Amino acid sequence: MDTFTLDIVSAEKELFSGVVKSISVSGSMGDLGIEPGHAPLLSPLKPGQIKILHTSGANGYFYISGGLLEVQATKVTILADTCLRKEDLDEAAANAAKEAAQEKLALAASGGEDANYSAALAELAQAAAQLRIIKELKNQKL
Repeated sequence: MDTFTLDIVSAEKELFSGVVKSISVSGSMGDLGIEPGHAPLLSPLKPGQIKILHTSGANGYFYISGGLLEVQATKVTILADTCLRKEDLDEAAANAAKEAAQEKLALAASGGEDANYSAALAELAQAAAQLRIIKELKNQKL
């Protein structure tokens, strides 16, 4: 067996369902590479990239804001908090989100009343992950 079924779903919709050769994702404890025959696994995911190696040999990319990965014998399921296809990533929006999160962090550091440090930090991590993926994808096209 050199393939497995992959399903990527978010609260809004199913983003991908198909047979693939491998995937890599950002687990909460580090990057994970999943290939056919991988041991069963349940892992939280952090903001980052899902990279899929399709049976055709082409790569597919998604951004995930977090979620859960479940690996079974012949099937992998990713339950995403938020997930975007690479073509839906918006660099200007990600930069704006990063700046807004940095402003919230500054407010939290100064003791502002409406400051929520952990929420601002999570928003900053998500924006930074989107920008990192956008940069990696641009570098691959060179």
